[in-house]
Amino acid sequence: MNFTSLETMHGTRWLQAIGETVARNSQLAQRVAVSFGPDYAPLEQRQVELALMEAQRHSPAPDILVFAAFQFDLEASKDIELTTSAGITMLRTQMNPDLLTGDLQKNKAGTDSFWLIGQPDVALEEADNGVSGDWIVRVNGFDYFNPTTNTIITGGRDDIALWMLDTDYNGRCLFPRQVFFPQGDKKHGWRRLAKALRANLDVDRIKAFEGTRSLAFRTGDYQQIAVKIIDTRGVESLKVLDLPKAR
Repeated sequence: MNFTSLETMHGTRWLQAIGETVARNSQLAQRVAVSFGPDYAPLEQRQVELALMEAQRHSPAPDILVFAAFQFDLEASKDIELTTSAGITMLRTQMNPDLLTGDLQKNKAGTDSFWLIGQPDVALEEADNGVSGDWIVRVNGFDYFNPTTNTIITGGRDDIALWMLDTDYNGRCLFPRQVFFPQGDKKHGWRRLAKALRANLDVDRIKAFEGTRSLAFRTGDYQQIAVKIIDTRGVESLKVLDLPKAR
């Protein structure tokens, strides 16, 4: 997203900047408003709601509303990705923590200040355990935009540090009922953990939580699931899926 202008906004509380993108080919220039999250706390759901209200009241209203933060509250992420507002597209961008370090920040050409985050690629399948109504989730990867090369990058299993599954998501709070570490045994991580704890680890059970395929689960009361991944850069992404009703 290239800007012809980006200026500080005045008279607003939840919107800090307004700008205009470069017109390309048949695409007209678009007005973009930016709402920044706090330095040392997650951007919360209330800010998403109030920033959107301010954007809708602004004349002329922006075409795109960008939320930029170092961390995002889970419900804020969900609202940004799932809320539809007439004429306004909402985007979530994660800010590089290096921006907080001032003179310690790396100024290399490949150092990105912002990452545009996509949802995980998640597949829902019927479990092959012979039990009717049981499901499994498979995480295939995720996409993110690389501003240095101006391309969409596809991340796979090797780029996921951690992913969590809430098998009965209530739409307000994610409760991880299954947690997986696809890179858990790189450089003998589990072995080091066992040594530190002076304990014996169940190797078979550990292997069940090393992959990108969940354990079997049944449709819960809320009939939806949430999958949250954290990639090797620490960038978080969330996907919510509806489940078929239990038979």
